Amino acid sequence: MKERVVVAMSGGVDSSVAAALLVEQGYEVIGITMCFGSAYGGNFADASRRKPPCCSPQAIEDARRVAHKLGIKHYVVNMQKALEEKVVKEFCAEYLKGRTPNPCVRCNQFIKFGELLKKAISLEARFLATGHYARIRAKGQGPRGKEVYFLEKAKDQFKDQSYFLYRLNQSQLKHALFPLGDYTKSEVRELARKFHLSVADKAGSQEICFLPDNDYRKFLQSYAGKEFKPGPIVNNEGKVLGRHKGIAYYTIGQREGLGIAWKHPLYISKIDARKNAVIVAAKEDVLRREFLVKDLHFASRPIKNKIEVKVKIRYNHKEAAARLLPAKNRIKVKFSEPQFAITPGQSAVFYDSDKVLGGGIIDEVLDVD
Repeated sequence: MKERVVVAMSGGVDSSVAAALLVEQGYEVIGITMCFGSAYGGNFADASRRKPPCCSPQAIEDARRVAHKLGIKHYVVNMQKALEEKVVKEFCAEYLKGRTPNPCVRCNQFIKFGELLKKAISLEARFLATGHYARIRAKGQGPRGKEVYFLEKAKDQFKDQSYFLYRLNQSQLKHALFPLGDYTKSEVRELARKFHLSVADKAGSQEICFLPDNDYRKFLQSYAGKEFKPGPIVNNEGKVLGRHKGIAYYTIGQREGLGIAWKHPLYISKIDARKNAVIVAAKEDVLRREFLVKDLHFASRPIKNKIEVKVKIRYNHKEAAARLLPAKNRIKVKFSEPQFAITPGQSAVFYDSDKVLGGGIIDEVLDVD
């Protein structure tokens, strides 16, 4: 019998090619499209959108059309409740504290490789595959003679998505497949044409799937059910320069939308939830070198001694050299060179060359020159 694999099919080119490659490799493939509903007020049926949400009727139809072309079964499953409990609540709670979360990290951990992986196993599939650009390597033997799995960067360094997957544990990595890890995005487009897939030239989406019109501010206000409390925008000397509309609407490093005028450009350097204040400064004053990381997760074994690594503090950040200094339940990260806009709530991911060692949530930025 063929080995069975479930593919998370969003209706986009990446997951469609992932499914096609697995069919070509001889797997028995089942496609599943996750739907998160429209409980948050989004007009998911708006066909005029250039890049529709991942679970729009058009996206579901695109996935179904690809599945038909490949001759595989296709199902749609409702993940609205799981998304609410595992992703949306934390997303809103963090913003309301003046922090900036990354919902895609939690979605991969709890929804795709949590709930959807359980669904795949219930269908007697050995693997869950996605269209992520990343690679998995099994290296050597760990405790009790078990194989140890590591997450690694993709061949395409510009599309690498290992940052979003760093919280996957050994059991999840064991049952995960990333068929696109050894391809570039342009090669994937060519494969889509080779397989005659209708989505070959479909634009990619960078949207957060549960945000109507990708407007997180409107979403937060609707979710909270109240107006946010305005407060002062101040500089490092405490001088009031303007008023903000609520700390949930702002993030570290932000320059646009502050509504203030000054002799030089000002950026948000800190959000003080206790004082309901937004602090702004010149760009060079938003550079920081040290911060603390909590909610740690490691691919294999925890880092217990200081070590030199590369650290990425957001998806589009160029990883930089840093020293990790483990402390109780947290790790202090000290960059060799100051970095711009280290942001509480975002993930810091630790790399040894292409290998993901682990990471955690940025908890506190230290005011060290």
